[in-house]
Amino acid sequence: MAEVDLKKVTHEMIRNGTWKYESGVFWQALEIGMVGFDGENVIFPDEWGRKERKDARKKLVFILGLDTDLDSFYNEIADSKFAFLIEEFYGLTVPAAPSPYQALVEVIAQQQVNFEFAQRTIANLVQLAGKRIGDLYAFPSAEKITSLSEEELKKAKLGYRAGYIKSLTELYLNGELNLELWDWSEEDAIKYLTKFRGIGRWSAELFLAYGLRKNTYPAGDLGLRRGIAKIFGMRVKEVKEKDVRELIEPHGKWKGLLAFYVLCYDRKTEMERKRK
Repeated sequence: MAEVDLKKVTHEMIRNGTWKYESGVFWQALEIGMVGFDGENVIFPDEWGRKERKDARKKLVFILGLDTDLDSFYNEIADSKFAFLIEEFYGLTVPAAPSPYQALVEVIAQQQVNFEFAQRTIANLVQLAGKRIGDLYAFPSAEKITSLSEEELKKAKLGYRAGYIKSLTELYLNGELNLELWDWSEEDAIKYLTKFRGIGRWSAELFLAYGLRKNTYPAGDLGLRRGIAKIFGMRVKEVKEKDVRELIEPHGKWKGLLAFYVLCYDRKTEMERKRK
């Protein structure tokens, strides 16, 4: 049975200052304290009660995708052009944000910039407005973000995205933007989210995958298109959004995870190319 590889999962997580992976243990800062997972056991502060421990354990399962049936996924792609990704990323699951609000902010911060730059701006925001928990930070609350001016938010190097984050946060706090779309269909959720200024289809699809673990993926993403081009021996300019969907959609309930593997393959190969 394929087990989740914490080292591989954390390698693909946004380096935002709210978590760390050291000596084989994953640590996540939450508002109420820090929780750890060593691959078998969950590590709690001694003073936590039963409810806090239960909620934190559930949160870790969600963040790390610990309940992902990787064996079924690998069986799904074993006879396809994507089969080599099994050995390449064995044990990798899709990491998710601890909350839908955090997912929204981090997705907006990734708009129109490369992943490395986006990670730095998110880490800046966390240090600017997050609550210190040991040597980590809890992700800033919506209330804290909305208390800051757009100019203050721009100190995190978010650029125009600071305005989107602030306005969407205010809508969220006012109850005008619903992020709890757990029971919505993917397409209905995308139609709903894209009505709001600052959320296009790419952002909506990535939010649903990263914030709610919906079976979606941003088909227009450059990294995903580039990964497909590399795997199928095409030029990136030749790979359109519809081509990505034609290759990914047939894999049904595993399409979101497959798209993530392709994206990770692109990131890895791009890093290797830049080192040369």
